[in-house]
Amino acid sequence: MGSLGDVTWAVGSSGEAARLEPPKVALSTISVYPANTATGFATAARLGYDGVEVMVTNDPVSQSIDSLRRLSDGLSVPILAVHAPCLFWLNLQRVWGTDPWTKLVKAREAADALGAKTVVVHPPFVWQSKYAADFVAGIIRMQDETDIRFAVENMYPWRARRIVNERGVEAYAPGWDPTEQDYPHYTLDLSHTATARNDTLGMLNRMGDRLAHLHLADGRGSNADEHLVPGRGNQPCAQILGLLGRNGFGGNVVLEVNTRRAVDQDARDADLHESLLFARRHLLGAAAEAEVAQISANNQ
Repeated sequence: MGSLGDVTWAVGSSGEAARLEPPKVALSTISVYPANTATGFATAARLGYDGVEVMVTNDPVSQSIDSLRRLSDGLSVPILAVHAPCLFWLNLQRVWGTDPWTKLVKAREAADALGAKTVVVHPPFVWQSKYAADFVAGIIRMQDETDIRFAVENMYPWRARRIVNERGVEAYAPGWDPTEQDYPHYTLDLSHTATARNDTLGMLNRMGDRLAHLHLADGRGSNADEHLVPGRGNQPCAQILGLLGRNGFGGNVVLEVNTRRAVDQDARDADLHESLLFARRHLLGAAAEAEVAQISANNQ
C-alpha cells in the first residue's frame, strides 16, 4: 500500500511529471440540515462548490434518482458521491428498505445513474450481527462487480459523559477503524478522528493509496461528533489537504460541516463559504508548490 508521503503519485508511468489537478471540493447535502436536499444543491451552486455528495435521508428527494438528476442538471451541480443511508441519529433504518445490502445496491445504482464515482458507507452497528459477519467479504465482493468505489468510513467509539472506560463502547463491527480490515477503499472523516481521539496522520498513512474520499471537517476531541468548520478544531486539516494536493489525490474532498446552530441562511452560508475557501487555499497552494518543484527539478 502506497503512503501519502510518497510524491511519486504525481509522476506518470513514463517517469515524466504529470500536471497536478487539485481534487474537486464538494458539499455534503447534510451540511445544511435541517434544511432539505434541494437546499443543499442550491447552496453548493450559490457558493461555487464543484459538486455535492448526496446524503440519502428521509427526504424523498434524496432517495429519487429522477429528482436528484433534475436538481443536478437544473443547477449545473454535479453529484460526485452518494452516502448510503446509515446514520443512526437520523433514524434511517427503513430508508430504501430494511436490508443493509439492499441499501448498498441502491446506493450503487444511484451513483452509477447520476455519474458519481463513490458510495460512502459506514461499518455495521454491533447489533447488525448477520450483516457485520459478512461485511468485509461482502464489500470486497461488491467492489469486484463495479467501478463505483465503496469507500468505508472511519467512525469512533461511543462515550457517555461520565463513562468509566475512557476507550468508550464499541458500537461498530468489525470495528470503527476501517484500516484494521482489508477494504479496497476508505473514506477519512476528520470529525470522526477527533471524536475517536486517535492519530489522524497515522490513520491517513494506513489508508495510503486506498484513500478514495475525504470528509473535511474539524473537531476538538469531545464526546460529540462535532463537524466543525475546518480550522476551528484540533485536527490537522491544512496539513492533510497539503498532502493530498502535493500527491495528486484522485478522490474528492467533501465538506461535511454542522451548521445547525446558524441563526439564518446568511450565517450558514458564511460558515460554508469559509470552509470552501479553506479547502481550496490549502489544496491549490500545495498543488502549485508541487508543480513548481517538479518543473524546477526537470530543468536542473
